Amino acid sequence: MAVHCCSSSFLMFTSPSPKSLCSSSNKTPFLGSSTVALSRPSFQSLPLSRINRTTRIRCQDKAAYAPLDQRWMFEESEIDGPDIWNKTWYPKAADHVNTDKPWYIVDATDKILGRLASTIAIYMRGKNLATYTPSVDMGAFVIVVNAEKVALSGKKRTQKLYRRHSGRPGGMKVETFDQLQQRIPERIIEHAVRGMLPKGRLGRQLFTHLKVYKGPEHPHEAQKPVELPIRDKRIQKQR
Repeated sequence: MAVHCCSSSFLMFTSPSPKSLCSSSNKTPFLGSSTVALSRPSFQSLPLSRINRTTRIRCQDKAAYAPLDQRWMFEESEIDGPDIWNKTWYPKAADHVNTDKPWYIVDATDKILGRLASTIAIYMRGKNLATYTPSVDMGAFVIVVNAEKVALSGKKRTQKLYRRHSGRPGGMKVETFDQLQQRIPERIIEHAVRGMLPKGRLGRQLFTHLKVYKGPEHPHEAQKPVELPIRDKRIQKQR
């Protein structure tokens, strides 16, 4: 008696018989093409005394093989193995070690705040790399000097407002761009870049890669930072 079975399925005998055959489909999900089974699938058999009209046999196919017309792409040890050609690459821990990441430096003198912040965020996230992965910290460290000389367009110096709250009733504090620039100029660039980073623990980790300083001096000479590449020609304010 012939029994048709597929991988990972339960089938039933239609009549008691000591013989049973197992045939597998000619198509497998390997590379979306037909394959040739090199061996018969194996299943668990039962004694004849226990076989009846309701006996279930579990049939399980062996691993899929490479198609005959595509075996030239594989080595002999890979023909019977899994499909290694269609696996998505994902960075490992060794691919984003902080000590191996590059350091960039940029002078904020007369640079438009929003355009400068977006360029910094791109390099901090690693979007300039071919190995960019949204859920992994693949970016670099960025140093910003002369933060007090950043520029704005239009009338934002008096119209742009920065708000903060102490957490107590009536604790809202509001100040303009000019007021905050005179008090803490580093916070302006930090606020702009933070808004362009992911929200969550990944964004909090990326934010630690930003180093903003007032004036031309910074304590990161040992990291040997290089100039931040800027392709936006409109980032520099024309006077």
